[in-house]
Amino acid sequence: MSLNWLQEVPSGKVVMLVGPPGSGKSTFCFQTVLYNLAVNRPVIFLTTEYGALEAEEILKMKGLIKSPSDLLNFVDAYNQTVGLPVVDRPDIINVSSQSLTNISIAIMNQQKNIGKKGVLLVIDSLTSPYLLCGSAVVRFFRLFLSRFAGDGNSVLVCFDEGSGKEEDIVGMMSISNGVVKISVRDNLRVFNVVKHPRMNPMKIEIPLTSSIPEKTLPVDMDYLKQIVRLNFGVYDNSLRKEMGDYVNIAWRDLILWSGMLWDPKRFPKIMYDWVKFHYDLRNWDIELFSFIPWKNKLSFKLFMPKSFSKVKDMKKAMKAILKDMESIFKVGKIEYLDKVSRTNEHYIRIYENYECWGFDNVGAPLALVRTAMFAAMLNTLGRENFDLVHTKCIGLGDLYCEHKIIPEGVDGLNASLEKNITIVEGINDRLIDQIIGFLVDGKPLMDRPTLGNLVHIIELQRVTFAPASKQKLQVIFRMGGARAGKILGERLIGSGLGEREAINKVIKLIDYCKVGKITVNETIRIRENCETFGFKAKEPSCHFTTGFLNGFFYAVKNQQLRETKCITTGDPYCEWEFS
Repeated sequence: MSLNWLQEVPSGKVVMLVGPPGSGKSTFCFQTVLYNLAVNRPVIFLTTEYGALEAEEILKMKGLIKSPSDLLNFVDAYNQTVGLPVVDRPDIINVSSQSLTNISIAIMNQQKNIGKKGVLLVIDSLTSPYLLCGSAVVRFFRLFLSRFAGDGNSVLVCFDEGSGKEEDIVGMMSISNGVVKISVRDNLRVFNVVKHPRMNPMKIEIPLTSSIPEKTLPVDMDYLKQIVRLNFGVYDNSLRKEMGDYVNIAWRDLILWSGMLWDPKRFPKIMYDWVKFHYDLRNWDIELFSFIPWKNKLSFKLFMPKSFSKVKDMKKAMKAILKDMESIFKVGKIEYLDKVSRTNEHYIRIYENYECWGFDNVGAPLALVRTAMFAAMLNTLGRENFDLVHTKCIGLGDLYCEHKIIPEGVDGLNASLEKNITIVEGINDRLIDQIIGFLVDGKPLMDRPTLGNLVHIIELQRVTFAPASKQKLQVIFRMGGARAGKILGERLIGSGLGEREAINKVIKLIDYCKVGKITVNETIRIRENCETFGFKAKEPSCHFTTGFLNGFFYAVKNQQLRETKCITTGDPYCEWEFS
């Protein structure tokens, strides 16, 4: 059975494509657009996770010779949402994913531009509007999409499995005339046709082609040198001259957990693997060990065991690795549990773990990035490859966090990393509640008994390095920021504050969290922005910050912003203009 049967969405019908992020839904959308254009069927392409020009470029790479405006029109609900430049073209309408009404109007206007019925509306995807607007998307599905299809058109709509409440996903699936679940297994992309107006339930399997991930270093080499030396206990001087080297845990958590909503099952493993790979110095062609002072290298060469399998050898390695975790990085109070460890099964315990603090008893283990960093450092220094798996966590109701160090490939890692959407939503709700309590009622943000509420900027940048070099993660962080800013703005206005008061509160939050030195006038400027400080890029790269500011100002003043200057491109500060 050919995929063309799925790409021919019948007139008057809505077909829903459901699957985890990365399973190939976007690829299927591009193929569907091309297939229908080839048979002269008009298409409206609604994009919420990439811009219209990016979509057009991908279509051209896949075989589209030119963009026929009489057949192909776009509704770009991404660029405006996250503060990227928008394009003024007759075949592109720009809207924000924060307004389902504006999306509906844009679709109808594009149909008027086409001037006839029988249009295929392709939506990739409804996940972003859902995470920004909640269950209102189900009403949009029932009242608008079904009506649009019933008026002689058809709809293909994608949704990320695991990114919404089960009852909402079931509701959308029940409204749909067709449901196709897509997954990846055994080098195959599997289309499971649950129901379809023209097909019986069946499975279609398509072979996958593999790709090799790129290795990139999107960071200034002098800054990288300081980072490497810090990780080996060499503290030269302050990284940020004006703001200092520490940021509030709450801001780091806001970045990570806002992004987690977009992909709660895959995102934790993606982040873990990314950090573990990029901080293992063996993976780089550049001789990063040359950044370490000769005394330290000599010490490692003379006294560091070649293997960490045995307890006595792991104890020596841990003594070197854990040396500055509390004093410099403020990760937590960490100890190696040599009494309960054994060959190829070692344990470390962390008190006041910054990754979990403030989220006690949420129902899941939470430490992720620093866990991967421990594995990377062990693998850099030794010959084995290790992973770290949770055994106890503050998030599970324990008084401390505990990790088991095991050889790479042993079962248990994936299960300890995956998160349930309900738990992730609960963490985000608790985090926003804490921030609102701080801004409105003067309550303290999360504060550890002995280590306080600050963590080294490098611990935050272990998160923000990822989207700087992995393009697919940029969408997650931009949209995560937009959602966080939108909810915070709505909550502040809902508490009775005026527009100016709400803006002042956010300025206070950014100052207090030591994000960077912010000024708000005709433009917004942030010096030494912790998200991208020390990075290098060809384009402005404050993905979370730009999304956050857009979400906030859209909620408070119905304004959008665009980043026009960035320290990553050599500017002295990051700057956003209102549009």
